[in-house]
Amino acid sequence: MAHKKALGSAKKNKDSIAKRLGVKVYGGQSVKKGGIIIRQRGTRYRAGDNTDYGKDFTIFSKIDGVVEFKLKKAKAFTSKVKQYQLVNVLTK
Repeated sequence: MAHKKALGSAKKNKDSIAKRLGVKVYGGQSVKKGGIIIRQRGTRYRAGDNTDYGKDFTIFSKIDGVVEFKLKKAKAFTSKVKQYQLVNVLTK
């Protein structure tokens, strides 16, 4: 009988840290210039009026104002109509 425990299984039992993605400021709430509205991977939400993308697809505000979400429809390359959410910042 072996007198030593088997090694190796506990070293691979690690989990990555959460990235804290999602909506940070909801519709109707105020946001300051440069404030983060959404953290995302890819363009699930699209930047609209007075908003822009960061290098990791984060949507941020260009002006002080109130956040608004709109549902838009667009034609894809395959001629299918797809829906996406547009994020706007309106002036107060």
